[in-house]
Parts: sequence; structure tokens; C-alpha cells
Amino acid sequence: MTVSTASFPIAHPPAHSVVYAALDLGTNNCRLLIARPASGGFRVLDAFSRIVRLGEGLARTGALSEAAMDRTIAALAVCAQKVRARRVDHLRAVATEACRQASNCAEFLERARRETGLEIETIPASEEARLVLAGCGPLLDPNAARALLFDIGGGSTELLWVGLDQREPDMLGYASLPMGVVTLADRYGGREVSRELYVAMRDEAAAALALFDEEHDISGWIGSDSRQPGRMQMLGSSGTVTTLAGVHLELPRYNRSMVDGIVLDRASVDAASERLLAMDYAGRAAHPCIGPERADLVLAGCAILSAITGRWPCPRLRVADRGVREGILYGLMARNGRRGRAGGL
Repeated sequence: MTVSTASFPIAHPPAHSVVYAALDLGTNNCRLLIARPASGGFRVLDAFSRIVRLGEGLARTGALSEAAMDRTIAALAVCAQKVRARRVDHLRAVATEACRQASNCAEFLERARRETGLEIETIPASEEARLVLAGCGPLLDPNAARALLFDIGGGSTELLWVGLDQREPDMLGYASLPMGVVTLADRYGGREVSRELYVAMRDEAAAALALFDEEHDISGWIGSDSRQPGRMQMLGSSGTVTTLAGVHLELPRYNRSMVDGIVLDRASVDAASERLLAMDYAGRAAHPCIGPERADLVLAGCAILSAITGRWPCPRLRVADRGVREGILYGLMARNGRRGRAGGL
């Protein structure tokens, strides 16, 4: 549903200039995207992303900490200001794994509503998976028969097994694994990561993939001699895969236009992960595509990614710097009769 924007003094512009906004509050990040429909898709008017670590310590305590909530409210206040300034007509704001798990989620969301005016809904994992698919759909290869789509988040990892032999992508199955970069880094530590610690994180993630694999016989599908090579696509949407793409490209600073949609072969993915594993914390913090806010999280993400590519050895990985927010925007525009496609990003 469209979240109410009644708390904001919004004047409604003509239909041709309707403005939409999507807010994705995750375990690690708070992200906002504001856009207007345009020919072939939508045109981004404003974007915001801040690492808030809302789920920091959640696995130990079962509740959101005061410090984490304070950081997040500060970021949400920035989002609210941008929504007002851009005179947004249709807004949907969602929260994912941290709020699904936290015992004090309701109190936190009420505080957010009271202090920022934003109405945020906590969505189930199934809805998050649907939004990821909608947001990343334009990057799916129409020549493939199946796709394995994954999103390594802060508190969970979403896995989608997608059929591509129909006109519209068909979600054949999904799973939400209760592990992400924040939860693994909280448990194992992320600053000083030895190879032994890295392997332990990878092995834990690998064990969690087994049930999803067995349920949908993905390994069997990949390994069948009767199917042509390249009939399966692997598509990753997360800070982990976008970071690795930036490392692979040796970007002097992160550039979304150079990363979103890039295809990396398996050797390049592994080599970028090895480069990061060889660095100490200071080296990762100094890297222009990582920075101090992600330096203690990125290897946990690499470990999860290594488990995924090890379980399902697809030769190529397509990288998506898009996901839930884009899925929300497509949904809002479709309900208002203005469906967009990737060309407008």
C-alpha cells in the first residue's frame, strides 16, 4: 500500500509531474530514492543513503539499542526533509530484518513517526523478496531460463530462484537467511579477520544454503548435461557485490553508473575478495570504495558471497546497484498508471 504522507505539507502538482519516493530502512543502511516518471522509466530527482547500523547488537539483546535508534532517527529526519523539499506525492517507506526481529520495533517506529512524520511499515521477508525481484528485474537476461538472485543485507540474505521462460519473471522460490554483514560481523568480529575466521563465516553461510538448494534442486539444474551453458544467470544486489565491482574496476571513488549492470567472471570476484582479505582494517578503511563505515563489514559480506558462488558455481555474476527502493517505485508508478523500466535510471 502507499504510505500516508499526511504529516507533510505537500502541494499536489499536475499529473505529468507527479513525484514518487521510496525509503528502505535496513539493518545497516537507510536509503531514499525520489523520482519522477520519464520516457522509458523514471528520472531520479534526489537520492540519499546513510549507514546507520540499526541492527547493531540486535542478535545479542533482541532489541534495538538507543544509540542505533538515535543514528537512524537522524537519518530519517534528513529523508523527511528531502520528501518535503521535493513535494512528494506518493511515498512508501519500509523496514526489513532489524525491525522484523526487534522486540521494541513498534516503539521505535512510533518514535520515528512522531519525530520525523514518516510512516514506516515493517514488511515480511516474502514482500522484501518480491520488491528485490521487481527492482532488479530489468537486469535479468531474457535469454536465460533461470536466475539465482541474491541480496546480502545487514541482517539477512535474500535468495530468489526465478523462472525466466515466461513473459514476466516468475519467483519459483525464495528464502530469507537470518544472517547478513552486520550479524556475522557482530558474532565473529570484523576488524581483524584472519583467513581461519573468514573460512568459519563462509562455512556457516554455506550450511545455511543447503536447504534452499535441496528444496529447488538448483545444483542439479546447474549440473544437468542436458541444459545448455549460460542458461542460468546469477544476479547479486547488495553493498558487497557493488563494493567488489568497484575494487575490481579500481575506481578512485565509487561510481554507480560504472557498476550497476556490470558482469564479472568468477575469477574476478574471487580475486577482489582475496585483495580485501589480504588488507588490514586500516587498508580497507582507506579504500575509496569501502571507507571506515564498511571496513569492518565487507569481509563478512565476501564470506557470504563466497558461500553462494561455491554452492552454485555460475561462471559469471551480474552486479545490481538497485533493489528494494526501485521495486517500490515501480509498484507505486504501476498503481498510478505510470509503470517505469530500467532505462530511466
